Amino acid sequence: MAELGTDPRFGEQGGRLSYGSYLQLERLLSAQRPLADPPAHDELLFITIHQVYELWFGLLLHELSDARDRMLEGESYAPRLRLQRCRVIEAVLVEQVDVLDTMKPQDFLTFRANLAPASGFQSVQFREVEFLSGAKDPDFLERLRGVSGDERSRLTRRLQEPTLWDAYLRLLARHGFGVDDGDTRRESLRAISADRDAHGPLWELAEALLEHDQAMATWRARHVLMVERQIGTKSGTGGSSGAPYLRSRLDLRFYPELWELRAAL
Repeated sequence: MAELGTDPRFGEQGGRLSYGSYLQLERLLSAQRPLADPPAHDELLFITIHQVYELWFGLLLHELSDARDRMLEGESYAPRLRLQRCRVIEAVLVEQVDVLDTMKPQDFLTFRANLAPASGFQSVQFREVEFLSGAKDPDFLERLRGVSGDERSRLTRRLQEPTLWDAYLRLLARHGFGVDDGDTRRESLRAISADRDAHGPLWELAEALLEHDQAMATWRARHVLMVERQIGTKSGTGGSSGAPYLRSRLDLRFYPELWELRAAL
């Protein structure tokens, strides 16, 4: 085997690939196209933050889908690793709001009118994350405007396929636990929590699911505060009620049975 320093695949003498071509930086860095005329200084910040969010959402879908698929196959270790990575990514999502919050309301208003009717409500990947996590909302497809046929098909597929919770319950069933109804699942979860020596992997996986749920709830709470700071009670650019709509989502939980378990411990 050739040494690293002499292998023609490595080093600039290889010439097969560059940093920029591998990451497609020319395309990526040309995708920030402000619309305001005259230019608004903070529009580049707004575009960049939301594009980065979509990159993170894509990675979350990659990790969450693999966690779900591996649970369906009977695994517990790898799904927990995937969910732990998602929790760290979701912490970054929360911190990114701090960057957006450096924009002042007056500066946002210089270009906000140009955004209509575009809205974060139309983020298909974010809805995919919610659907995959367990918060399926078929009515959302009826309210959704301004997306491609492919995006609508992706959401329809997410509505039809198993969620992370479905996969976790199937894993419990593989281990002999009852999952047919709420009472049976509560007994199964209590039994798992009461004997972590025997059921440690199942318990830790449940905790990883809960941490994912908690992290997304934290992001929703931080997001609504940012919106209220920026636009107060104004309607959203996509026609929603804005902050009131976002506040109506604050109590959303992907895994209510895992939250309810706390009262039974």
